[in-house]
Amino acid sequence: MTNLILPHGSNELNTLYIEDEMARSSMLSASAEMRSLEINSAAAANAVMMAAGYFNPLTGYMNKEEALKVSREMLTLNDIFWPVPIVNITTDANSLDYTHGEEIALKDPNVEGNPVIAIQRIDNVEKLSDDDIEIIVKNVFGTTDVNHPGVKNFKDQGKYIISGPIEVLNYSYFPHDFPNTFATAPDIRKMLTKAGWSKTIAFQTRNPMHRAHEELCKMAYERLEADGVLIHMLLGKLKEGDIPGDVRDAAIRKMVELYFEENTAIISGFGFDMMYAGPREALLHAVFRQNAGCTHLIVGRDHAGVGDYYEPFEAQEIFDLDIVRDSLKIEIFKADHTAYSKKLDKVVMMRDAEDHSKDDFVLLSGTKVREMLAAGQELPPEFARKEVAKILMTYYQERS
Repeated sequence: MTNLILPHGSNELNTLYIEDEMARSSMLSASAEMRSLEINSAAAANAVMMAAGYFNPLTGYMNKEEALKVSREMLTLNDIFWPVPIVNITTDANSLDYTHGEEIALKDPNVEGNPVIAIQRIDNVEKLSDDDIEIIVKNVFGTTDVNHPGVKNFKDQGKYIISGPIEVLNYSYFPHDFPNTFATAPDIRKMLTKAGWSKTIAFQTRNPMHRAHEELCKMAYERLEADGVLIHMLLGKLKEGDIPGDVRDAAIRKMVELYFEENTAIISGFGFDMMYAGPREALLHAVFRQNAGCTHLIVGRDHAGVGDYYEPFEAQEIFDLDIVRDSLKIEIFKADHTAYSKKLDKVVMMRDAEDHSKDDFVLLSGTKVREMLAAGQELPPEFARKEVAKILMTYYQERS
């Protein structure tokens, strides 16, 4: 039997989804008598990740003290390593009326009719001061600039932080919209066990995969002598201009089908909204890939970043901190920017290509790629597989 890496913070995964159908049905009926709160998308995504075992060993939403400690020290109140606050914050001042121990029904903002996604037992409702919010965003995002999409999203969530354990009744829209892709951490552990993989590399993506991404996965697979690669895509909310999950899913599946050796890649996805928090989000990506049974995570240039808010390799360097090395069992594969070398006639990591200038690589900006696809222009074969480019071109042309 395959021995998988242990989860983070415990010997067994703690999933907060109520598996028993009768218990779920009973809780749903009981929720009709409870006070309810429509939560924001970030809080709903946190619930899905806790339900799916990805956020093991957390049991619910953090309070103000814990959110501040996590943002400053990357430790929970019981001193378990955790890189970002997992919170339920609302603009609703009426939430201050909730009483300790009361159960409330949390309603999903992302599904029509706002069904109950989880039941939360109230530990506390506290108001975040402006200083509290500044401390959290500065530590988590490295900036307080509201032009940063993650900072803006966090500041828009409100000032009332509702803490307490949750029990989750469904996985929101993810199983319906991505029936062949969405999977929980236990699901992925079962897939890895079935495949007989004990050394698995996770590749995080919120974008379609071009030639450089494909070759990066293959490089890591070969250099680490791994059993396989988990191509693990984010299925939640993105910033404006990013390619939606269903298009990305189709493009990645086509690439793996045609260009990966059989039984070397598993495609899956998780239900979380992108934070664009750079180094701190890279740590979160590592935590929940360890929970899913992966031994390695590819961390590339500007991993989980946006704009010019982070240094190119800041997301790799944070893994060198003592607290990270002492807390995580998963290791990272440090990758440089990867591109097609005209000189060598193959995809290489740019740091490995000596005697190269920028002009020796096939480099296209995201903006240029979108413009070419929208205009029906074929992408260079050195940049994108033609079958992948065709799927993306169809999407952009339908939009324009």
